[in-house]
Amino acid sequence: MKDDQKNFVIFALFAALILFGWPTIMHWVFPQQQPAPTKVVNGKSVPLPNPTADPGADSAGALRDRKAVLAETPRVQIDTPKLKGTINLKGARIDDLVLVKYDETVGKNSPPIRLLSPSGAAGSYYAQFGWQASGIQAPGPDTVWQASAQKLTPTTPVTLTATNATGQVFRIELSVDPDYMFSIKQTVANVGSAPVSVTPYALVSRSARSLDVDQWAAHVGPIAVYNGAADYINWKDTEAEPKQFATTGGWVGYTDHYWLTALVPDQRVPVQLQQRGTTAQAYQADYRLAQPLDLAPGKKVTYSSRFFAGAKEVKQLDEYQDKLGIVQFDRAIDWGWFGMIEQPIFYYLDWLFRMVGNFGVAIILLTITIRGLLFPIAHKQFESMARMRTLQPKMKALQERYKEDKQRQQQEIMKLYKEEKVNPLAGCLPILLQIPIMFALYKVLLLTIEMRHQPFIGWIKDLSAPDPATIVNLFGYLHFTPPSFLAIGVVPVLLGISMYFQMKFNPAPMDEMQKQIFAIMPWMMMFLMAPFAVGLQVYWITSNVITVLQQQWLYSRHPQLKEPVKKKEVAAK
Repeated sequence: MKDDQKNFVIFALFAALILFGWPTIMHWVFPQQQPAPTKVVNGKSVPLPNPTADPGADSAGALRDRKAVLAETPRVQIDTPKLKGTINLKGARIDDLVLVKYDETVGKNSPPIRLLSPSGAAGSYYAQFGWQASGIQAPGPDTVWQASAQKLTPTTPVTLTATNATGQVFRIELSVDPDYMFSIKQTVANVGSAPVSVTPYALVSRSARSLDVDQWAAHVGPIAVYNGAADYINWKDTEAEPKQFATTGGWVGYTDHYWLTALVPDQRVPVQLQQRGTTAQAYQADYRLAQPLDLAPGKKVTYSSRFFAGAKEVKQLDEYQDKLGIVQFDRAIDWGWFGMIEQPIFYYLDWLFRMVGNFGVAIILLTITIRGLLFPIAHKQFESMARMRTLQPKMKALQERYKEDKQRQQQEIMKLYKEEKVNPLAGCLPILLQIPIMFALYKVLLLTIEMRHQPFIGWIKDLSAPDPATIVNLFGYLHFTPPSFLAIGVVPVLLGISMYFQMKFNPAPMDEMQKQIFAIMPWMMMFLMAPFAVGLQVYWITSNVITVLQQQWLYSRHPQLKEPVKKKEVAAK
């Protein structure tokens, strides 16, 4: 009895440590949650501002009004099904771009996501293309280019032209597809009398770090792909010293949680990629050719590259990688170690969503599929549990007989397992298989933009965020915000209840300590899972319900599992 009390105290302390230390564990191990896009106030869902969205031209943090900055220079319009903005003819910069398919919040009149912004305005972020030259003056950041048209669309490319004092003509031919990829052709025509040497370059400059959080399991910040591998670079590392990479094939840029800018040089030509930053948090990603281009009088040379600016849509990234031959372009999404599981889950989940039109329902169907595939293993688990159940009296007898000799006790128990052909670890296999699946689904929900702002039912407007409803403040009727460890919504409570019934239908353990642990576990998991994405909780609830149904069917096949082991019988053995 004293040992049981001691074990229970140890378990209670351990449970408290996990419960209150869980936020720290989550911060380091799991991708950080997206903030809930709504808050339940007086029982109704109210849209919240997006803390990672564009600060706005008129905000207190703005250097100057963005509209005023845009009006100061001549511009070419950008108009595609997914992008709107302008090209700055002063310096040949793409510095004004919004993603029309994605809104900042779930509110009805929410503005679209702003990706690029001109120098001098809040959140300056732009791409620029030009040349380094030897013996001649190349166009610079103050050069005003002449445009062949006033609007860039997927069917109407635009050519920018500039001429220097010695007769060289520089052209930048810009085209854009219906999605997010710009194609750039940089041409120099040497109409002078002497040979010249030029080196095309491109850069992306941003005046501050992303407001999204860079973390171990979901990278945000500088990225470079070189020599066939992706390098997720820390902001601080670029501040300490420039990072340079010589490669043939690859790309360089910046990744936010859902958005990406990427400079893609010609994949067949050697280049020098670079990532650099300053302690003032100004950053630049760029590339230049490894060898300059020599240009004789009367000749011209053209260099082709691409620039991606848009959303990290999984299928779109894969398509660019396959059709355009961009090396490792799918690594713009930090799939991590479980990528081989995450990507099939995403594609199947996305297919289900297109079939049923609701991601919550798609997650339920995904769960049914996974549990169906794991059912043969679950069946073997129950068979193993049934055999273990019949061995309990013999095991107790061995434990009692050799209680003074633990080594002999273990030897005899292992001998018993071998004689009866029982594997005590067989029951753990379904759980072990579920762990990588759940983690993979968790990352799919949080990393892929296809899950962003996807509603389920009622107050749940984003399956990739935690449940915004909180029971402690009576769903917002009491006007106070409970602390995070008490912010329990309806879905986490349903998770706890489903887990309680799953535990209840499990074969009752003989050990009193185990009984106490199983009694507490559902309610502890309710608190631990509350900060996780609702989509993951929906998966777990569905899995628990399926488990209960499977248990009922398997109990009909193995009725001995429901029969308690008689203590008198154990003692007699």
